[in-house]
Amino acid sequence: MPVRRSGTTRTGRTGGPPARRTAAGTLLVVLSLLLTSPGAASAADAPPRGSARMGMGVVAHDGRGGPPREDRAVQTEGVDVSSHQGNVDWTALWNSGVRWNYVKATEGTYYSNPYFAQQYNGSYDIGMIRGAYHFATPDTASGAAQADYFVDHGGGWSRDGRTLPGALDMEWNPYGDTCYGKSQSAMVGWIRDFLDRYRARTGRDAVIYTATSWWTQCTGNHSGFAATNPLWIARYNTTPGTLPAGWPYHTMWQYTSSGPIVGDHNRFNGALDRVVALANG
Repeated sequence: MPVRRSGTTRTGRTGGPPARRTAAGTLLVVLSLLLTSPGAASAADAPPRGSARMGMGVVAHDGRGGPPREDRAVQTEGVDVSSHQGNVDWTALWNSGVRWNYVKATEGTYYSNPYFAQQYNGSYDIGMIRGAYHFATPDTASGAAQADYFVDHGGGWSRDGRTLPGALDMEWNPYGDTCYGKSQSAMVGWIRDFLDRYRARTGRDAVIYTATSWWTQCTGNHSGFAATNPLWIARYNTTPGTLPAGWPYHTMWQYTSSGPIVGDHNRFNGALDRVVALANG
């Protein structure tokens, strides 16, 4: 009578019963799919909190075209900076013709720019008109809470002729869902919450920075802020293109992230005296 060896199948290979091996193999396949799914990959590839900066999603979502077309309209060159640029050579920027600047002050209610003083005060000291911006994360705290955090960490305003109203950066979420998990109506409500609190704290209407494609997708192309809040449009192409609903013109245009010295360059839609007028309110 033949004797079957313990732990050995009829084919001579070690292992458990075929059904058990099949179940184990299926589990391994499922785990592999989970670990390599788009959601898992995007979460793993997300940048660290606090590292977001103005315009970081423009090229990936809207692409990049040619340089701005030259026309007869007078425009004033500006830049925007964040901790990504570190200590900025303001003398070089001034000598190149830059006359205004926005500095990232805050993000959410958890981050303030460690280079803010050098960037904000340095641009002012060289003679520029300066302002501060807040990178919004509507999934982490209310609009009012983020407006308070912004004002308390550099985003205030003073009537000195050299300080621009704060800017609210509304764009693609670098940490997850494009619209921060909010419906279009909820996003509009969040933005209104921020703007109302900022105005209550400073007496000024904040500038809205956005791209038309993001604004259309995440707010339903809401037109209700156009009458009060200046538009800063993001588009890396020959023209600003189609603007979000309600705004007949843009006040500022971020036209590249690869300009000289700091990368992010902008044009104010008017001469320097119009930049001063916006600063004065």
